[in-house]
Amino acid sequence: MRLPSYGRQCTNTIPGTQTMNQTHAGGEAVRALYVEHAGWLHRWLQRRLGDSHAAADLAHDTFLNILKAQFARQVLDGLHEPRAYLTTVAKGLMLNRRRRLDLEQAWLDTLAVLPESLAPSPEDEAIILEALHELDRLFDAMPPTVRAVFLHSQVDGLTYAEIAERLGVSLRTVKRHMAQAFERCLTLMP
Repeated sequence: MRLPSYGRQCTNTIPGTQTMNQTHAGGEAVRALYVEHAGWLHRWLQRRLGDSHAAADLAHDTFLNILKAQFARQVLDGLHEPRAYLTTVAKGLMLNRRRRLDLEQAWLDTLAVLPESLAPSPEDEAIILEALHELDRLFDAMPPTVRAVFLHSQVDGLTYAEIAERLGVSLRTVKRHMAQAFERCLTLMP
């Protein structure tokens, strides 16, 4: 796997953006990290996942995430333990992958018990699965208490007073958390 060549450095800037030199320098820092540690990271991931293809995908995603990081050059310039940094990024991606696979399996399990006449079309299945992934990302981004309040209200059907009692918080706190949760939900709407 090779990183693309970035060509010559360009000093032209567009107001409000970083210079091309900075982008190039950040890319070069990631390139150096990649050249030195990509093989090691792939082997490390393969030992943990037991799947060479999944390991290659996650190794690729690890470097892509680092490359996309706004301050890649600054982070990499001060990096004393590159493998520790790579494993931290890769572990986060492995966790996301595991959650995505668990969510997909739960969806497949749900489909398996549906009568065939109620089964969604393949297109609808894909849309529903994508919506589930978006909801998972939304809930993951919520603070735990906000998430708990929202789910107790919207899934369990509890009243705000029941939620306050169950969680040991005030009614005002429940209302504030619900407002936060609804605000985050609105960010998903087109």
